[in-house]
Amino acid sequence: MSTLKFPVTDADHRMGPDDAPVMLVEYGDYECPHCGRAYPIVREVTRAMEGRLRFVFRHFPLTEAHPHAEHAAEAAEAAGEQHKFWEMHDSLFEGQDALEDRDLVTRAKLLGLDAARVAEELIAGVHAERVRRDFRSGMRSGVNGTPTFFINGVRHDGPWDFESLVDALEVAAGD
Repeated sequence: MSTLKFPVTDADHRMGPDDAPVMLVEYGDYECPHCGRAYPIVREVTRAMEGRLRFVFRHFPLTEAHPHAEHAAEAAEAAGEQHKFWEMHDSLFEGQDALEDRDLVTRAKLLGLDAARVAEELIAGVHAERVRRDFRSGMRSGVNGTPTFFINGVRHDGPWDFESLVDALEVAAGD
């Protein structure tokens, strides 16, 4: 049974209360079709468990299979610097078919971000190390594909349909 080797910190992208009884960490890839299918499920789970769940997203771009995943993750980080990580995160999953750099900059503009700054940061690789840090933390925690979920620090190897995920989270929360 794999465990999360790097604890969640203030540097992580997270939503939900700090004192939630259960934490769900996802290692994901914006170009991964499985992550695309998991995205609406995770959104529904976070709504269903509002107030009792802390959700954390970490980047795990599988660049050999998904050539746009790393820049998509960097674009999410660039948006995060402008306080819109979750908006870009959602936009990337909702538009997985358009992840070229020009698409990322267009998304930034549509989200009201400084799109020129996002473009410059992508070209310069400003957020590449942050994405690689998430990736390395996943590797050390036994992540070998996406999406991979950890519930209260323990890898969830079961199904991740809505009912199964909520059941596992409620067990972990002690409900």
